[in-house]
Amino acid sequence: MKRIILGTAGHIDHGKTTLIKALTGVDCDRLKEEKARGITIELGFTSLTLPGEQKVGIIDVPGHEKFVKNMVAGVGGIDGVMLVIAADEGVMPQTKEHLDICNLLSIRSGIIALTKSDLVDEEWLELVKEDVSGLVHGSFLEKAPIIPVSSATGSGIPDLLRSLEHLVAHISERPSSGIVRLPIDRVFTMKGFGTVLTGTLLAGKIAVGDEVEILPEKLKAKLRGIQLHNSPVDHTTAGQRTALNLQGIEKACVTRGDVICLPDTLTPTQKVVARFDLLKSAPRALKNRARVRFHSGTSEIMSRVVLLTADELQPGQNGYIQLLLESPAVLMPHDRYVIRSYSPVETIGGGEILDNRPPKHKRLADETRKRLETLKAWDATEVLLLFCREAGPAGLDRARIQSRMGMDPDKFHALTDKLLSSGAVVAFAKDPLHITLPAVVEGIKSAVTAHLKAYHARNPLKPGMVKEELRTKLHRDTDQRLYGYVIDRLVKKGTIKITNEFLSLPEHKPVLRDSQKGLKEKMLSLYKKGGKFPPTRKELVEKLNIHEKEAAGILGLLVRENTLVKLNEDIYYEALSLTRLVGEITDHAERHGELTIQSVKEQTGLTRKFLIPLFEYMDRSKITLRKGDKRVLKKPG
Repeated sequence: MKRIILGTAGHIDHGKTTLIKALTGVDCDRLKEEKARGITIELGFTSLTLPGEQKVGIIDVPGHEKFVKNMVAGVGGIDGVMLVIAADEGVMPQTKEHLDICNLLSIRSGIIALTKSDLVDEEWLELVKEDVSGLVHGSFLEKAPIIPVSSATGSGIPDLLRSLEHLVAHISERPSSGIVRLPIDRVFTMKGFGTVLTGTLLAGKIAVGDEVEILPEKLKAKLRGIQLHNSPVDHTTAGQRTALNLQGIEKACVTRGDVICLPDTLTPTQKVVARFDLLKSAPRALKNRARVRFHSGTSEIMSRVVLLTADELQPGQNGYIQLLLESPAVLMPHDRYVIRSYSPVETIGGGEILDNRPPKHKRLADETRKRLETLKAWDATEVLLLFCREAGPAGLDRARIQSRMGMDPDKFHALTDKLLSSGAVVAFAKDPLHITLPAVVEGIKSAVTAHLKAYHARNPLKPGMVKEELRTKLHRDTDQRLYGYVIDRLVKKGTIKITNEFLSLPEHKPVLRDSQKGLKEKMLSLYKKGGKFPPTRKELVEKLNIHEKEAAGILGLLVRENTLVKLNEDIYYEALSLTRLVGEITDHAERHGELTIQSVKEQTGLTRKFLIPLFEYMDRSKITLRKGDKRVLKKPG
């Protein structure tokens, strides 16, 4: 059986709710205020079983101009609309506004019901039909049947049901694949169950026991129960009105406009670019940075409109815009939206989301228009390559790609497999998948070798550049996994080599100048003569009257040759002298069972300046084990 949702539309007091009651037996006005005032304020929900046993969900919307925002929240997830027009009044302001909204949201199927037909004669009825035909000319309802009905007498109801059945038969249901997304349109508590959230599942499938996430608050909860048409089920799929009972979620934490999805699959945004159509009926031009009311899904968010390809739009014109949202929303490419003016509040236009993570755009620039035209054409391969190019060395991961492109897993895998096999993109990590362009990889390779070449020229005595230090010299957005991927390939190819933590070009070897060879021997001589009282680094520099950087280079070379041993930045020992000193100290420990700063000071004559780094060296070398202020010899094994 198809999963179809129908919604009503039309002016206040034209009999939408009464007609739904005549069709289903259910009064969708549930609030006390609605009963008292005799008008629909909030969305109403029920279901209708058609003569052929097809069951469809019904969303009844308010018709009053003050509650158009509720109407937009209701029709965002419908598959077809029943435009309701009272025969005794004909086309009215919200008839036109609701039709505009349905057009902007790209609803493509519907019928027209002329209610209260028992209150007019045939001649008047024909005039109203002509008026309605003029209204829907050029819209998706141009060829829709216009069916006179009376909820009071039942006249025309069988014809309406047959037309609804025909309509539903020709509507394609939503695919159950895709990224799970359910915009919340109602939140309430039910005794014995707790918090219940309702909405239309736009894509995917969820089941009892699944963990879900509520955005933009990023609340996670387990799905305790599901109902469809007031009956419990174990799962629900796209195109069904669904009530969800979530474990551990308080009603106050959730509101209409929030979105339910699977954890870590979607990301809220506060900036999007979009295609925009300003209605011909808009009362004035749209100026850059106008403050507006943005409607998408079930949310209404105050926003600023940045016109990207024009200084202003006149009624009937279209263009590209950037929307700066004042609060986060969950939006995906191809989502439809409606814009209403800030004041007075009226529908002025809408369109289609093109990018939910746009880079900064330069207004009125050719490159901006070219980028937006690529997004509008939406060739998946071209769009993904565009996003990869813009991501640069940060790369793109699976979740980011799916969220930005709105792709279901099967299509995503097919696309990335094609691009990987052709070499158009490179996978630098696989679990989860991260991709980038070959040109980005080559750019990092070139940067790595260039940095190493320059480093060797500046530091001829050093064995190379520390791997992490080199990463900090690259673009700040470079993904660490991409950096590791590039280094691994450069090493395997022999373009660079890695020794311990140092990266270098293969031909690089630390080389001393002739003058430095003599200096090296002088330095080593001072350390040998010093024995267990070697010169500090500062003393060494002063005695030899050399530059600190030159001293550091030769000291590093002597350490790598195992001639000197570095205890800390200031204290170095000649290797043989250190071995003798450590032996002397361990003999003392074996005799006395422990070591203290004071006892070793008395034995060796060393000051704390030498003893503290010496003890720390012996701890690092696993010769001793610290116990409070004392050391003991570490036992083998």
